[in-house]
Amino acid sequence: MDYIMIFVTAIFVNNIVLSQFLGICPFLGVSKKISTSAGMGGAVMFVMVMSTIVTYIIYHGLLVPQNLTFMITVVFILVIAALVQMVEIILKKVSPALYQALGIFLPLITTNCTVLGVAILAVQKELSLAQAVCFALANSLGFTLAIVLFAGLRERLNMTKLPNAMKGAPIALITAGLLSMAFMGFAGIGN
Repeated sequence: MDYIMIFVTAIFVNNIVLSQFLGICPFLGVSKKISTSAGMGGAVMFVMVMSTIVTYIIYHGLLVPQNLTFMITVVFILVIAALVQMVEIILKKVSPALYQALGIFLPLITTNCTVLGVAILAVQKELSLAQAVCFALANSLGFTLAIVLFAGLRERLNMTKLPNAMKGAPIALITAGLLSMAFMGFAGIGN
């Protein structure tokens, strides 16, 4: 039951993008097409889960025993950067089209605060390794859900006639706000 609650809470109630407002840059930047958004979500999912596992092990195996917990941010960023490089190399070989579609946003996963935020939150919440993996997977699914829903809405909005003043960023921000408010409806589930 504990793992189900982690999933429901992380995906819907405390969605990393729509409730905690982490990862807004890729959320707004990569959400013009559903296919690109899904690819970004998959890449973030892989990096987030892998980085949470690696950072958890490094934190509890190296930083805590050596009393180096003050180095958490630097160490976690280095681990995430290395994993993103690995994903970039793999995507370039396996799916060149997705690699091209993600463009500059793939290296930006390194600075995507959702990945770092989830790794730090997993340590701060004092989760076990299994719970931390569940937490990372759920948050990455929440990120993917939010970005794909938002991309779908933006694709629909591109087919509508809008006033010139509302085209582009203004309607995107209004839509993101409405989507965030919609997710606030799940707030009673986690209690």
